[in-house]
Amino acid sequence: MSAFHELTLAALDGAELALTQFADRLLLVVNVASECGLTQQYAGLQALHEQYQTQGFSVLGVPCNQFGKQEPGTAAQIQNFCVERFSVTFPLTEKLQVNGTGNHPLYRLLAGEGAEFPGEVTWNFEKFLVDGEGRVLARFSPRTEPNDPLLLKAIEDALAAQVG
Repeated sequence: MSAFHELTLAALDGAELALTQFADRLLLVVNVASECGLTQQYAGLQALHEQYQTQGFSVLGVPCNQFGKQEPGTAAQIQNFCVERFSVTFPLTEKLQVNGTGNHPLYRLLAGEGAEFPGEVTWNFEKFLVDGEGRVLARFSPRTEPNDPLLLKAIEDALAAQVG
């Protein structure tokens, strides 16, 4: 099992969210925020989740309050916002730090020293495409929309490789 899949996070509802459940699935990990100019991307992320979930794909939303304090709410407030405004059904974790000395081990694996695409997360809605083996296949800027052709191609190519 990969170091990625060995991690266990807390979901917004406080339940354990073991990343082993995503072994053999393609995962788009996105640090999200409710009060960001890019928050409308939730709709596109939900559409991606719905479009590809039966093919072995999931979105994982990771709330983060490090950028402009744009995720100030409680876990319940974040969950309600995501469900009521965007009908989100993909899993959401508790708020995590993505940068700095207190960054979560998830982000040390995704973007830390020795990562495939190292470097600090630049803003809310930065995206990491992780294969079923726990390898980061691609990293996308916060401004990359969920329906961006390059992101869609990366997802489709990775899904095809999982089947092959």
